[in-house]
Amino acid sequence: MNDRPDTVVLVHGLWMTPRSWEHWVTHYEARGFRVLTPAYPGFEVEVEALRADPTPIAEADIVATIDHLASVVRSVDTPPIIMGHSFGGALTQMLLARGLGAAGVAIDSAPTEGVRVNPVSQVKSLFPALNNPAKRHQAVGFTAEQFHYAFTNTLDAEASQAAYDRYAIAAPGKWVWDYGLIANFKPGHQETWVDYSADRAPLLFIAGAEDHIMPPSVNRSNYKHYKKSPALTEYVELEGRDHWTCAAPGWEAVADQALDWAVEHAQPLRSTAG
Repeated sequence: MNDRPDTVVLVHGLWMTPRSWEHWVTHYEARGFRVLTPAYPGFEVEVEALRADPTPIAEADIVATIDHLASVVRSVDTPPIIMGHSFGGALTQMLLARGLGAAGVAIDSAPTEGVRVNPVSQVKSLFPALNNPAKRHQAVGFTAEQFHYAFTNTLDAEASQAAYDRYAIAAPGKWVWDYGLIANFKPGHQETWVDYSADRAPLLFIAGAEDHIMPPSVNRSNYKHYKKSPALTEYVELEGRDHWTCAAPGWEAVADQALDWAVEHAQPLRSTAG
């Protein structure tokens, strides 16, 4: 039996599909890992199909999504490494909170409930989804210009347009409203709450110093919420990296740093059977 996890589960964020991990899949497979890139329920079709009919996006349910991702993780014989980008980072935290995974990495993570930092660049990035309450019931997309500001601000206009053309879809307006704006003001725990004091698998936060939509201050605040947990939690901030860090030039170093940390700190393997 190998003494390290042999599988990596990559969880995509909002305004994206599993296609956003295409380079990481081949990169990690070349390093000898099995790689799974589960889609949110309804997002299993290609980018072009979701653009043509965004109904599955508008109707996406976060509880069903977490349950689906948990079933994928549990389907692996031994606990895998779980990595998520943006809202996938928040989902990664929620999966670890369920006792899943050997280690987790949250990259440019969206905040879980209780993180109350809202930098100006984040407000500006999310404004196209929050400028009309009717969008809470819609699939909300960025224009190419808005995508350039929120996701790819370290790229030139041509490179940003290419990324937008290949990867961008709309996002569930309800998720942006409910978990990015309202969750901290509703009584009781919401779907993105985690027990920050509980034990779980090791977790690394990777933040990009130039990230507009999920700036370092958001990720640092999220990281500090775990200070009472006995589990290993670490934070690293990468200079010159924006929200598109998983595909922008130099992404290989980010991928290697995430995987090396996860392998080094992964919990001892145990079977997930039963």
